[in-house]
Amino acid sequence: MPALPTLQLDPDLARFVTGGVSINAGSASAAGVPSLCRAFGCRVEPGTDRITLFFSPPQAADLIRDATASGALAVVFSEPPTHRTVQIKGQNARLIPLAEGDLACVTAYRTAFAQSLVFLGFTEAMVRTLLDCPDEALVALTFTPSAFFNSTPGAQAGTALIPALAPPLAPGAP
Repeated sequence: MPALPTLQLDPDLARFVTGGVSINAGSASAAGVPSLCRAFGCRVEPGTDRITLFFSPPQAADLIRDATASGALAVVFSEPPTHRTVQIKGQNARLIPLAEGDLACVTAYRTAFAQSLVFLGFTEAMVRTLLDCPDEALVALTFTPSAFFNSTPGAQAGTALIPALAPPLAPGAP
């Protein structure tokens, strides 16, 4: 299968996906069995086309197996208070070592997500339990985005956030 075009997040979308949003990633096995797991934060590498998510290995074992085998990953970022939701589909998923600053990224994510749910009446302790994983156990899964979609409930749900890239014209084509 040919590689899809890669896309970079604009600054506003990068801020959204790295904020206090719910992050769920999915892939599928070669037999088409879906795998899904909640991520514990997101890093967008400025000036690159890579996005990195952080997971608890026991919780994400099936997702990691499927995403690294196929390279395919779909991630949904949803803001609980507004229901604003963005889906990013990607390719080239692979595990990488945690980089300097990744633990601080996860800590900031846990705090921001807890604040967004406390606003809705959940306790901070409940949210922190949901996101509990020893820092030393975290793994990083990186991928290249290939499509962005508005998944916010409503009339625009499912629409592409960036128009599809047209294939290059054949030599001599008008």
